Amino acid sequence: MDDGGTTVLQSLSEHAAGALVHEAAVDLQGTPWLAWRWKVDRVVAKAHLEERDGDDFAARVYVFFDMPLEAIPFAARWKIRLARLIYGDSVPAAALCYVWDNTHPAGTTAWTAYTDRVRMIVLQSGEAKAGQWVEERRDVAADFRAAFGSQYTGAVPPVAGVGVGNDTDQTGERVVARFGDVRFEAAR
Repeated sequence: MDDGGTTVLQSLSEHAAGALVHEAAVDLQGTPWLAWRWKVDRVVAKAHLEERDGDDFAARVYVFFDMPLEAIPFAARWKIRLARLIYGDSVPAAALCYVWDNTHPAGTTAWTAYTDRVRMIVLQSGEAKAGQWVEERRDVAADFRAAFGSQYTGAVPPVAGVGVGNDTDQTGERVVARFGDVRFEAAR
């Protein structure tokens, strides 16, 4: 869609959840930074980060990692194997999820209410910046180490893909998010 003369991706969520995922093999040794811009029309008012019935966000950016299964604790390894039997081999063993939350302050981190294989990181919160483009830049390798470093001591695994979207399936609300200029960059 066109937004001020620039083509961007728009995601409309109304009592639903979804994401557009781009598979990509990214070596974080050379390009550890993920940059993008995003805009939401509003936050999900009834969302609550730590609860399944409130696990909704105005915008999300996922980073999926190609983590070796043998590096994951035994029980989690079998859950991932089962999920891959049901949903296919693209189910990641680890992911970061950068979110635009409604109430938690930027910098808040938490495991998703569904699994300890996805670490959520709040980057934006509240309505103050709704309706305007916000630029983000994250050191994905550092965020991975902070989230999974106690479980996984090897080198940060390569990125297997990136996804963008939003989600209102729990709260039944309606929100529009836009995403632009998603890219990996070298350290500055």
